[in-house]
Amino acid sequence: MKLMQFQIDDIIKTALLEDINYIDVTTDYLVDDEKTDTAYYLAKDDGVLCGIDIAMRVFTLLDDTARCEILIRDGEPAKKGDIIARITAHTRALLKGERTALNLIQHLSGIATATNRCVKLIEGTKATIADTRKTLPGLRVLQKYAVTVGGGRNHRYNLSDCAMLKDTHLDAYGSMTGAVTALREKMGHTVKIEVEVGSLEELREALDLGVEIIMLDNMSCEQMAEAVKLTAGRAKLEASGNVTAETIRAIAETGVDIISMGALTHSVKAFDISMKMEK
Repeated sequence: MKLMQFQIDDIIKTALLEDINYIDVTTDYLVDDEKTDTAYYLAKDDGVLCGIDIAMRVFTLLDDTARCEILIRDGEPAKKGDIIARITAHTRALLKGERTALNLIQHLSGIATATNRCVKLIEGTKATIADTRKTLPGLRVLQKYAVTVGGGRNHRYNLSDCAMLKDTHLDAYGSMTGAVTALREKMGHTVKIEVEVGSLEELREALDLGVEIIMLDNMSCEQMAEAVKLTAGRAKLEASGNVTAETIRAIAETGVDIISMGALTHSVKAFDISMKMEK
């Protein structure tokens, strides 16, 4: 996944405006406008780095004379004690951008690290790790980018990418067969249909309808293994619901194609990074 600069800049500018508003009372009253310093980013944990160029962009937006030396790139391992990057800029810019830049890189590195951990747990199986739409408002493009940096794959980006019939859609419409039939009469030929099922009986109905993707919602490993046999390659099978580090290997070994995890983006632990001023 490749990010576009205007996407990054819009997010950073929104965050900076939220944090600074019109003045940084501490910095603007204490630090001379012409003073410059060098700061460095220090890893305080082990994991996969993500968002370093985004974090550095915070400083170049605040100070067009800022110079950044990046020592560890996105997707590379960072170990506790590693220096990730150095930034030389006007001191006011360093202090004003510190928290915004750290918020972004810590969160994105946390996602990349968690994703990479899950990818390693299912090595040797056919399954892939995917994210969901359970993202923080305004940060979806960055969060989904972080998943790919960690070795995962993206589920649909938004509601326009795929027709996905969840239990709420089926309850609202009345039946799976009726809903799938109605969709096919209206949607474009390039759009795929995914249906959420909670039982093997519903799986059989979805298979009879010829949908391309079937989500196995909160099924046991025994049920998922049976679903794989029944499907026999006629549709992609996505396992979802209550996936943890303790259960993910067993889920992958059932033979499903995709394991989707909302926790990768909605409740991930931040990667610990700090900014220090060189003395």
